[in-house]
Parts: sequence; C-alpha cells; structure tokens
Amino acid sequence: MALEPETLYKLIIMHMLNKVDFPLTNTQIAQFFLENEYTTYFSVQRSINELIENGFVFLNVNRNTSYYHLTSEGRESLKFFENKIPNQIVDDVDMFLIENKYELRNEAGTVSDYYRAANGDYIVHCQVKEGDSTLIELNIATPDKDIASKMCANWQDKDTSQKIYQYVLDNLT
Repeated sequence: MALEPETLYKLIIMHMLNKVDFPLTNTQIAQFFLENEYTTYFSVQRSINELIENGFVFLNVNRNTSYYHLTSEGRESLKFFENKIPNQIVDDVDMFLIENKYELRNEAGTVSDYYRAANGDYIVHCQVKEGDSTLIELNIATPDKDIASKMCANWQDKDTSQKIYQYVLDNLT
C-alpha cells in the first residue's frame, strides 16, 4: 500500500530530525525538499505544522529562526513507519546530511538573541552548542538596540564566535 504524499513528507522530516544530534531549521528542512524537487515549500510547512500539532516535533524559535527537534513520541512513531520511506529517499536524506553536516550543525549550534533588561539596557545572549553541550555562553549588556542586533548578527558568523571561544580558552587556561 502506497503512502499518501503528506504522510511521506512527515516521515521524511521525522527521519531527518532523527538522523542528527542537533535541531534543524525550517530553512534547512525546506532546502532538502526543494533541492530534490519532492514537493513545494507550502507542503513542507503544512507537514511541519501538523507534526508540531500532533506532538511529534518540538519547535523552538530564536531571533525569527525556527528550530525543530524530534520528540520522544515522534521517535517512537518513526520506529513503526520508517521502513515505509523509499530507499532512494533515505539515501537522498543521508547524502544531504553528510554533504551539509558541518553547515547544518554550525547554524543550529551558534545562537544569539537579545532582550530588554529592567534597567533599560539590552542584554545580548550568545551561545555556542555542540549537541546537548554548551561550549560557551555570554551575556553582554549594551545601551542601544541597534548595537544589540548587530552583536547578534556578528555572533552568528561562525568565524567570530569560534575566535571568541578560542580567545577565552587561550586566556583562561
């Protein structure tokens, strides 16, 4: 019995999230589907939203970027139906993840955000994660929202965040 396309899209998304030890962004998931011409952007978004509504995928939003994690319910469901995904698609997912793993991990592992503190300053929160481990986490106060936004954007540049991490290690050890 063939799967409905929408069901297959959901299984592919859950399979992708199960294969990595870090969250994937909306853009990364959509990129896979669009590059391989499996479906439209809107079908991917509909599938992701239904997975969230059904509790199979957890959504975390940070600075207008959506990060998706597979829930334990999603992992359990995938165990029963993963074999329904055609082998060619599994191979395409695996190849996409292998070819893009460094970029995917960096994008998901380098996080920055800012918020307004009670004293009126903006607190810039910067973090580098590897899997479930936090490598470095900084909170920096600045009086200006534009500076806070620029600091967040600069932190997202992997060279900047890695240089700062290395600088801290070198000077504290």
